[in-house]
Amino acid sequence: MSKTHLFVPDPHAHPDFHNLRADWLGELIREVKPDVVINAGDAADLASLSAYDKGKASFFGRSYEKDIQSHLDFQDRMWQPIRKAKKKMPRRIILEGNHEHRIKTVLEREPELAGAKYGLSFKDLDFNSYYDDVVEYEGQTPGIIEVDGVNYAHYFVSGVMGRAAGGMHHAYSLISKQHMSCTQGHSHLLDFSSTATSSGKRLTGLVAGVFQDYDSPWAGGVNRLWWRGVVVKRNVEDGVYDPQFISIDALRKEYGQK
Repeated sequence: MSKTHLFVPDPHAHPDFHNLRADWLGELIREVKPDVVINAGDAADLASLSAYDKGKASFFGRSYEKDIQSHLDFQDRMWQPIRKAKKKMPRRIILEGNHEHRIKTVLEREPELAGAKYGLSFKDLDFNSYYDDVVEYEGQTPGIIEVDGVNYAHYFVSGVMGRAAGGMHHAYSLISKQHMSCTQGHSHLLDFSSTATSSGKRLTGLVAGVFQDYDSPWAGGVNRLWWRGVVVKRNVEDGVYDPQFISIDALRKEYGQK
Protein backbone atom coordinates (compact mmCIF):
# COMPACT_ATOMS: atom_id res chain seq x y z
CA MET A 1 0.00 0.00 0.00
CA SER A 2 1.39 3.40 -0.98
CA LYS A 3 2.00 6.02 1.71
CA THR A 4 2.20 9.80 2.03
CA HIS A 5 5.43 11.29 3.36
CA LEU A 6 6.05 14.87 4.45
CA PHE A 7 9.70 15.92 4.40
CA VAL A 8 10.71 18.97 6.43
CA PRO A 9 14.20 20.20 5.54
CA ASP A 10 16.38 21.93 8.14
CA PRO A 11 14.03 24.13 10.25
CA HIS A 12 16.94 25.93 12.02
CA ALA A 13 14.97 27.19 15.02
CA HIS A 14 16.89 30.25 16.25
CA PRO A 15 16.07 32.48 19.25
CA ASP A 16 16.64 35.66 17.21
CA PHE A 17 13.85 34.76 14.77
CA HIS A 18 10.19 33.81 15.20
CA ASN A 19 8.76 30.29 14.89
CA LEU A 20 5.51 31.15 13.11
CA ARG A 21 6.39 28.76 10.29
CA ALA A 22 6.04 25.93 12.82
CA ASP A 23 2.37 26.90 13.29
CA TRP A 24 1.79 26.82 9.52
CA LEU A 25 3.55 23.48 9.23
CA GLY A 26 1.41 22.02 11.99
CA GLU A 27 -1.76 23.08 10.15
CA LEU A 28 -0.43 21.48 6.96
CA ILE A 29 0.26 18.21 8.77
CA ARG A 30 -3.23 18.27 10.25
CA GLU A 31 -4.84 18.75 6.83
CA VAL A 32 -2.64 16.47 4.72
CA LYS A 33 -2.63 13.64 7.29
CA PRO A 34 0.67 12.12 6.10
CA ASP A 35 1.55 8.61 7.14
CA VAL A 36 5.13 9.66 7.88
CA VAL A 37 6.75 13.00 8.75
CA ILE A 38 10.51 13.15 8.35
CA ASN A 39 12.41 16.06 9.90
CA ALA A 40 15.73 16.36 8.06
CA GLY A 41 17.63 17.58 11.10
CA ASP A 42 19.23 20.93 11.87
CA ALA A 43 15.95 21.39 13.70
CA ALA A 44 17.91 23.48 16.20
CA ASP A 45 20.34 26.01 14.79
CA LEU A 46 22.45 26.02 18.00
CA ALA A 47 24.33 29.16 17.00
CA SER A 48 25.87 29.30 20.48
CA LEU A 49 27.94 26.21 19.64
CA SER A 50 29.21 27.42 16.27
CA ALA A 51 32.93 26.84 16.05
CA TYR A 52 33.03 29.04 12.92
CA ASP A 53 31.86 32.17 14.76
CA LYS A 54 33.51 31.61 18.12
CA GLY A 55 35.72 34.56 19.03
CA LYS A 56 34.07 36.92 16.54
CA ALA A 57 31.98 39.96 17.46
CA SER A 58 28.91 38.26 15.95
CA PHE A 59 29.23 35.51 18.58
CA PHE A 60 28.66 37.89 21.52
CA GLY A 61 25.42 37.40 23.44
CA ARG A 62 24.57 33.93 22.19
CA SER A 63 22.95 31.56 24.66
CA TYR A 64 22.79 27.76 24.61
CA GLU A 65 19.73 27.86 26.87
CA LYS A 66 17.89 30.19 24.46
CA ASP A 67 18.89 27.99 21.54
CA ILE A 68 17.31 24.97 23.21
CA GLN A 69 14.19 26.90 24.22
CA SER A 70 13.68 28.09 20.65
CA HIS A 71 14.00 24.52 19.36
CA LEU A 72 11.52 23.14 21.90
CA ASP A 73 9.09 25.96 21.14
CA PHE A 74 9.26 25.06 17.44
CA GLN A 75 8.53 21.39 18.15
CA ASP A 76 5.61 22.20 20.47
CA ARG A 77 4.05 24.51 17.88
CA MET A 78 4.64 22.07 15.01
CA TRP A 79 2.71 19.24 16.66
CA GLN A 80 0.14 21.30 18.58
CA PRO A 81 -2.58 21.39 15.84
CA ILE A 82 -2.63 17.58 15.65
CA ARG A 83 -2.75 17.23 19.44
CA LYS A 84 -5.46 19.88 19.71
CA ALA A 85 -7.57 18.11 17.08
CA LYS A 86 -6.96 14.81 18.93
CA LYS A 87 -5.95 13.18 15.67
CA LYS A 88 -3.70 10.17 15.30
CA MET A 89 -0.08 11.16 15.01
CA PRO A 90 1.85 10.11 11.89
CA ARG A 91 5.02 8.12 12.25
CA ARG A 92 7.51 10.82 13.23
CA ILE A 93 11.19 10.57 12.30
CA ILE A 94 14.01 13.02 12.97
CA LEU A 95 17.50 12.84 11.54
CA GLU A 96 20.35 14.25 13.58
CA GLY A 97 21.84 17.12 11.58
CA ASN A 98 25.29 18.61 11.74
CA HIS A 99 23.95 21.48 13.89
CA GLU A 100 22.65 19.07 16.55
CA HIS A 101 25.89 17.16 16.21
CA ARG A 102 27.63 20.30 17.51
CA ILE A 103 26.65 19.21 21.02
CA LYS A 104 28.53 15.92 20.68
CA THR A 105 31.50 17.64 19.02
CA VAL A 106 31.83 20.16 21.85
CA LEU A 107 31.61 17.42 24.48
CA GLU A 108 34.27 15.36 22.72
CA ARG A 109 36.66 18.31 22.97
CA GLU A 110 35.53 19.66 26.34
CA PRO A 111 33.91 16.81 28.31
CA GLU A 112 33.86 18.92 31.45
CA LEU A 113 30.93 20.87 29.91
CA ALA A 114 28.65 17.82 30.10
CA GLY A 115 25.75 17.92 32.52
CA ALA A 116 22.07 17.05 32.59
CA LYS A 117 21.11 20.15 34.55
CA TYR A 118 23.66 22.94 34.09
CA GLY A 119 25.82 21.60 31.28
CA LEU A 120 25.40 20.40 27.71
CA SER A 121 23.60 17.21 26.76
CA PHE A 122 22.17 15.80 23.53
CA LYS A 123 19.13 14.91 25.64
CA ASP A 124 18.40 18.65 25.98
CA LEU A 125 16.91 18.44 22.46
CA ASP A 126 14.23 16.08 23.87
CA PHE A 127 13.82 14.35 20.50
CA ASN A 128 12.25 11.28 22.07
CA SER A 129 9.28 13.33 23.30
CA TYR A 130 8.40 14.45 19.78
CA TYR A 131 9.52 11.63 17.50
CA ASP A 132 9.13 7.87 17.23
CA ASP A 133 12.50 7.34 15.53
CA VAL A 134 15.66 9.33 16.19
CA VAL A 135 18.36 8.65 13.60
CA GLU A 136 21.66 9.73 15.10
CA TYR A 137 25.06 10.07 13.48
CA GLU A 138 27.05 6.94 12.75
CA GLY A 139 30.50 7.99 13.84
CA GLN A 140 31.15 11.32 12.14
CA THR A 141 28.55 11.00 9.37
CA PRO A 142 24.75 11.25 9.39
CA GLY A 143 22.70 8.14 9.93
CA ILE A 144 20.40 6.77 7.22
CA ILE A 145 16.89 5.34 7.51
CA GLU A 146 14.94 3.57 4.76
CA VAL A 147 11.19 4.22 4.58
CA ASP A 148 9.03 2.74 1.81
CA GLY A 149 12.03 2.34 -0.47
CA VAL A 150 13.47 5.83 0.10
CA ASN A 151 16.73 6.37 1.96
CA TYR A 152 16.58 9.47 4.16
CA ALA A 153 19.63 11.19 5.66
CA HIS A 154 20.56 14.70 6.70
CA TYR A 155 23.15 14.37 3.96
CA PHE A 156 24.86 11.54 2.13
CA VAL A 157 28.63 11.24 1.95
CA SER A 158 30.87 10.89 -1.05
CA GLY A 159 34.16 9.01 -0.91
CA VAL A 160 36.10 7.47 1.95
CA MET A 161 36.73 10.84 3.63
CA GLY A 162 33.06 11.11 4.57
CA ARG A 163 32.49 14.55 3.05
CA ALA A 164 28.98 15.63 2.13
CA ALA A 165 28.07 14.83 -1.47
CA GLY A 166 27.19 17.85 -3.60
CA GLY A 167 27.77 19.40 -6.99
CA MET A 168 25.71 20.92 -9.79
CA HIS A 169 23.62 17.77 -10.33
CA HIS A 170 23.39 16.84 -6.68
CA ALA A 171 20.14 14.82 -6.78
CA TYR A 172 21.28 12.73 -9.75
CA SER A 173 24.62 12.17 -8.06
CA LEU A 174 22.84 10.75 -5.01
CA ILE A 175 20.96 8.06 -6.89
CA SER A 176 23.90 7.21 -9.15
CA LYS A 177 26.14 6.59 -6.13
CA GLN A 178 23.62 5.17 -3.66
CA HIS A 179 21.78 3.05 -6.27
CA MET A 180 18.39 3.73 -4.69
CA SER A 181 15.98 6.58 -4.10
CA CYS A 182 17.43 9.17 -1.70
CA THR A 183 16.22 12.33 0.00
CA GLN A 184 18.27 14.79 2.06
CA GLY A 185 18.35 18.34 3.39
CA HIS A 186 21.57 20.13 4.46
CA SER A 187 22.54 22.12 1.35
CA HIS A 188 19.46 24.42 1.47
CA LEU A 189 19.28 24.13 -2.33
CA LEU A 190 16.52 22.41 -4.28
CA ASP A 191 17.32 19.67 -6.79
CA PHE A 192 15.23 16.75 -8.04
CA SER A 193 16.15 13.90 -10.36
CA SER A 194 14.33 10.84 -11.62
CA THR A 195 15.83 8.04 -13.67
CA ALA A 196 15.30 4.34 -14.34
CA THR A 197 17.59 1.34 -14.29
CA SER A 198 17.90 -1.07 -17.22
CA SER A 199 15.35 -3.30 -15.50
CA GLY A 200 12.83 -0.46 -15.38
CA LYS A 201 13.07 0.28 -11.66
CA ARG A 202 12.64 4.01 -11.12
CA LEU A 203 14.94 5.89 -8.76
CA THR A 204 14.30 9.38 -7.40
CA GLY A 205 16.79 11.78 -5.86
CA LEU A 206 15.77 14.85 -3.88
CA VAL A 207 17.74 17.63 -2.21
CA ALA A 208 14.93 19.48 -0.52
CA GLY A 209 15.95 23.03 0.42
CA VAL A 210 15.48 24.55 3.87
CA PHE A 211 12.51 25.35 6.13
CA GLN A 212 13.53 28.76 7.43
CA ASP A 213 11.97 32.07 6.45
CA TYR A 214 14.79 34.29 7.66
CA ASP A 215 18.16 35.03 6.12
CA SER A 216 21.14 33.52 7.92
CA PRO A 217 23.59 36.36 8.63
CA TRP A 218 26.61 34.14 7.91
CA ALA A 219 25.37 33.25 4.41
CA GLY A 220 25.17 36.71 2.85
CA GLY A 221 24.14 36.58 -0.80
CA VAL A 222 23.97 32.78 -0.69
CA ASN A 223 20.59 33.17 1.04
CA ARG A 224 19.12 34.12 -2.33
CA LEU A 225 19.98 30.69 -3.75
CA TRP A 226 18.01 28.73 -1.16
CA TRP A 227 14.59 27.17 -1.74
CA ARG A 228 12.40 27.49 1.33
CA GLY A 229 9.56 25.09 1.96
CA VAL A 230 8.53 21.48 2.52
CA VAL A 231 7.87 18.53 0.23
CA VAL A 232 4.79 16.30 0.32
CA LYS A 233 5.36 12.93 -1.32
CA ARG A 234 2.21 11.11 -2.34
CA ASN A 235 1.85 7.51 -3.46
CA VAL A 236 5.21 6.52 -2.01
CA GLU A 237 5.96 2.92 -2.82
CA ASP A 238 9.25 1.15 -3.49
CA GLY A 239 11.10 4.47 -3.76
CA VAL A 240 8.73 6.06 -6.27
CA TYR A 241 6.40 8.95 -5.44
CA ASP A 242 4.60 12.03 -6.72
CA PRO A 243 6.27 15.13 -5.23
CA GLN A 244 4.51 18.36 -4.28
CA PHE A 245 6.77 21.30 -3.44
CA ILE A 246 5.11 23.74 -1.02
CA SER A 247 6.96 26.98 -0.36
CA ILE A 248 6.94 28.84 2.94
CA ASP A 249 5.27 31.75 1.12
CA ALA A 250 2.42 29.40 0.14
CA LEU A 251 2.10 28.18 3.74
CA ARG A 252 2.06 31.76 5.00
CA LYS A 253 -0.73 32.72 2.58
CA GLU A 254 -2.78 29.64 3.47
CA TYR A 255 -2.35 29.54 7.24
CA GLY A 256 -0.78 32.83 8.31
CA GLN A 257 -4.09 34.58 8.95
CA LYS A 258 -5.68 31.79 10.99
